Amino acid sequence: MNDQELKMDIYEVAEAEYGLRLDVFLSDKESGFSRSQIKRMIAEGRVRVNDAVVKPSHPVKSGDSVVLTREPPRAYAVTPEDIPIAILYEDESIVVVDKPAGMVVHPAAGNYQGTLVNALLFHCKNLSGIGGVLRPGIVHRLDKGTSGLLVVAKSDYAHSSLSAQFKDRRVRKIYEALVHGDVSEESGVIELPIGRHPKDRKKMTVSRRSGKVSVSRWTVAERFGYVTLLNVAIETGRTHQIRVHLSSQGYPLVGDTVYGGAGKKLREIRDATPRSIVGRLKRQALHASGIGFCHPVTGQCMEFSLPLPPDMASVCSDLTEYVTKKNC
Repeated sequence: MNDQELKMDIYEVAEAEYGLRLDVFLSDKESGFSRSQIKRMIAEGRVRVNDAVVKPSHPVKSGDSVVLTREPPRAYAVTPEDIPIAILYEDESIVVVDKPAGMVVHPAAGNYQGTLVNALLFHCKNLSGIGGVLRPGIVHRLDKGTSGLLVVAKSDYAHSSLSAQFKDRRVRKIYEALVHGDVSEESGVIELPIGRHPKDRKKMTVSRRSGKVSVSRWTVAERFGYVTLLNVAIETGRTHQIRVHLSSQGYPLVGDTVYGGAGKKLREIRDATPRSIVGRLKRQALHASGIGFCHPVTGQCMEFSLPLPPDMASVCSDLTEYVTKKNC
């Protein structure tokens, strides 16, 4: 392996990150690696702090330079699977898909089959290798329970271009979110930093100490009294951003068992009929309905949109019918 095959990620420690363990610091950087993977990389000497090899528990200091050396892409270890996927657009550089709720985007520990990547490898045959063995072509992600639009890179050039657009906040991302409660305002902006939860590393939380800048803009799309449908545009793409932001305002997503207290919120709907209707949603009610970006090769502005998926649409339709009859 020569130096030209290696890719290095360089991070500078901010004042707010002073004292964090090295492995925690890197896992918070959304580098695409889990904390266990980062620990292994540190043990292998592929992570240096100020050009020195240290332990995973090493506390970083303000101004430290942390360099993570990635391995070059290897042959795909993921098995292509003949899984139907809804493709909205495809050319030699990109493919835009409609990911259904319940499908994981890429393989991870304990979940190596049935993912979007398995389906894409069967359909596309060749995907960008920059994302690594388990994430070929993946530029951004949606949670398992979230449905909607994803753009995938089919070449390394497209992957680099799209990644830069996401990093520079030049990608337009619109979501539809069904939340508990009758939202008091018609629109608003949530600007709260998001970081890893200090006790549960699988969760995110609002953190003014170590969180990253996060901005979500929302408007009311439709009111049902018991729940509200919001149109949400995110300027940043933090993990679980919409779920954390809306929950912090007292309007958690319907069906969100992690940030929403789904069972408790459902029981707070006293009328049996709307409670039954809302209770049909067995996943967080979040749908990536719009995405806009520049084509990595042609530079053309690409815009894609999707209506609500059947499960969310039927709930909204039945709630509208119930509220209309009740108010007559």
